[in-house]
Amino acid sequence: MLSRTAENLFWMARYLERAESTARLITMGQRMAVLPGSAYRDEWRSVLRVTDSESFVQPGAPITEEDIARILLLDPENPASIQACLVRARANGRSVRIRLTQEMWEALNMSWRRFEGLSAAEACQELPALIDWVKTRASVFRGAAETGMMRHAGHAFMSIGGALERAQMTLRLLDVKYFVLLPETDVVGGGRDHYQWTSVLHALSGIRAYHHVYGGAYSPAHISDFLMVNRAFPRSVAYCVDQMRWHLERLAEEHGVHADCHETVDEIFELLLEGRDGAIFQRGLHESVQQCLKMTNQLALEIAESYHF
Repeated sequence: MLSRTAENLFWMARYLERAESTARLITMGQRMAVLPGSAYRDEWRSVLRVTDSESFVQPGAPITEEDIARILLLDPENPASIQACLVRARANGRSVRIRLTQEMWEALNMSWRRFEGLSAAEACQELPALIDWVKTRASVFRGAAETGMMRHAGHAFMSIGGALERAQMTLRLLDVKYFVLLPETDVVGGGRDHYQWTSVLHALSGIRAYHHVYGGAYSPAHISDFLMVNRAFPRSVAYCVDQMRWHLERLAEEHGVHADCHETVDEIFELLLEGRDGAIFQRGLHESVQQCLKMTNQLALEIAESYHF
């Protein structure tokens, strides 16, 4: 496979997953913003911070839901915005059109112009419907790929890109919780803390899966374990790393070469295994999240280097 084709498939999947990730971050910010006293805690700034979008607002200025719609939904200059991600996913998909099924291409092609002409005020009014639409389009694309795409190297690169972006999305969602709670350590374990933690599960569609594993008892240690090291939940970091390991091994067998990226993905996996049974929460959730983000960023660079992106 040509390196450019691999790169386009890898980034197409990343951008589509990032669009959905941003939608889920907005959903979580909405849930947290309705809590009493949220205007003083500034949850929306936390969402901008973890998407590296804080530079799109004036320092110290209050942030409204309309600002979020403008910056994270519509702004074509913000690489984390849903509009920008869908446009770039479609551009990458167009470059490898022959590698996609008709249904995959239609899912991409129907998405990229959805937000054209929308003002921030209009997007704010329609925000729940727009968020649901983004998540549905991403699911349609993945379903089309799952049922129709040949399992060749192109599928492996696409799967790795999607899993990498999804792992980072889960890590960023956990970091939103950290940034929101940091100024209010006195409320740890209270009703607001409970609501914030369950908001993380809601944003990742993990409420029922969590109940299946832990029953109805919510605790920060259990939730962080579930989202970081549970290997059965599809949006956990460990599950995504498992997927990357499997597909990278496929590529290694096909090319007959193991590179730095294969060692790094194994290191991430071992780090997560060491954090089971509450160890991640005890040693510091924020520190663990930041370490995993750093290592997944390194992994992305090594994949690009190994396969000549």
